[in-house]
Amino acid sequence: MSPLWFYCFEGRKGGHKGRARQYTSPEEIDAQIQAEKQLAREEEEQEEGGDGAAGDPKKEKKSLESDESEDEEDDYQQKRKGVEGLIDIENPNRVAQTTKKVTQLDLDGPKELSRREREEIEKQKAKERYMKMHLAGKTEQAKADLARLAIIRKQREEAARKKEEERKAKDDATLSGKRMQSLSLNK
Repeated sequence: MSPLWFYCFEGRKGGHKGRARQYTSPEEIDAQIQAEKQLAREEEEQEEGGDGAAGDPKKEKKSLESDESEDEEDDYQQKRKGVEGLIDIENPNRVAQTTKKVTQLDLDGPKELSRREREEIEKQKAKERYMKMHLAGKTEQAKADLARLAIIRKQREEAARKKEEERKAKDDATLSGKRMQSLSLNK
């Protein structure tokens, strides 16, 4: 007898994981998209009645260019997700990105700095001002440093004076000791 779980998998021998997958090449996908766009254009032309751009090649070019711009707008509309396509939202904070031509760019005019750049420059200037005042001794920290240095100088002077006195006392003691020895030897 075989266990019960064996019967569950009996009919699925060679499951889905081993099958060969079929991939669509990017060229085929592009061709399908172009064909769909072409069909959509033809349907629009039929709905319009086909009058206007049928005989004149210049008008055909213009209509193709307008179709391309409409396609770009359609792409934008398709990219909008959810309710955005149904509701026209005016966001005052949204900045519409406009592309400028090279001739429209003003390279000679003063550049506006970003907030971060302005803050960085202000920070550097404030640091320089503080360092100048610190070197002049006008800041609280500089005053505290100068007071601490004065105390340290006094302590060092006192330590040097004591050392000098101890050396002199030691010299006097050694001299007096030598005198005592010489006196004791002379007797």
